[in-house]
Amino acid sequence: MYWILPVILAAVVLFLTFAYNQNNRPDITAYDLSAPGAPACTVVHLSDLHSKPSARILNETAAQKPDIICITGDYINDKNRNRQKMLDYGRQLVQLAPVLYIPGNHERRLADFDTLMHELSAIGFHVLTDKIETVKGITFLGLDENQASFEAYRQRKAGTFHYRDSSALFARLAEHPGYKIVLCHYPENFAAVAENNYRQYDFDLQLSGHAHGGQFRIPFVGGVFAPAQGFFPRYDAGLYLQGQSAMVVSRGIGQSVIPVRLNNRPEIVLIELCSS
Repeated sequence: MYWILPVILAAVVLFLTFAYNQNNRPDITAYDLSAPGAPACTVVHLSDLHSKPSARILNETAAQKPDIICITGDYINDKNRNRQKMLDYGRQLVQLAPVLYIPGNHERRLADFDTLMHELSAIGFHVLTDKIETVKGITFLGLDENQASFEAYRQRKAGTFHYRDSSALFARLAEHPGYKIVLCHYPENFAAVAENNYRQYDFDLQLSGHAHGGQFRIPFVGGVFAPAQGFFPRYDAGLYLQGQSAMVVSRGIGQSVIPVRLNNRPEIVLIELCSS
C-alpha cells in the first residue's frame, strides 16, 4: 500500500496544474462579423477582470493589434482590490488602442463610484455611463444599468425586478448613421427581459459579460450558473443572433465569489469587422 501516497500527491499536483491553467491561461475567441456600413476594424473585448492585472492578457491583447478595446464592466471588484494596480494596468491598455469602458455591478457597489469613474477617465478610458461616442467610425452606446444591488438580485430571481426603460437612449443612438455597438454588462437584457429588452432597438452588435461563462462549463451543455440567470443560463458565452442584431458574451477573465473556473479559461474576444 506504499504506492497510495505518491498516487494521491500526483493527483493533487495534476489537479493544481489543471486549475492554474484554467484560471490563468487565456483563450482567444475570434469572430468575423460583417454588416452594411461596418468599417474594417479589429475590436478586442475584455470583461470581468475583477481586479486581476494579468500580464498574459495584456500581452495577448497587444498581439492582436486592436483598433479598439472594449471593457464591459467589473474591471475593479467591489472590495476595491488592486485599485492602483488596475489604474496602472489601464494606462498600459490605452497605449495599445482607445479603451471604451462601462461599469459593471461590482463598480456600482463602490461607495466612491464617481471618484473611480473620474480616475479611469484621467488615465485615458472613454467612460461611457449612458453615453454615446463615435470612435474609429463606430458609434458606441455605453449603458450603466441600475441592477447592481443585492436587493436587485433578489428581485430578479423572484421575477419582481422592474427593468428600466432605455428607449430614449436607443432613440438617440438610432440618429447616428453607420455601424452601432451597445456595451452592456448584463447579457440577459438583450432578449430575456420581456418589455424592455434591447434587441427591439436599432443597433448592430451588443457586447456583454457578467455571466463568467457559467463559471463551470460542461461539454455539450454549457455553463452551470450565472448571476440573475440561475442554473444553466441561456446567455453565458458566445455569439447570439436575434433579428437584425447580434450579441457576443465574453466568459470574462477574473473571478468573483467562486475563485475557481473549470473547463472555462479566461477569454479574450477578438472581433474582426468588415462591410458586407
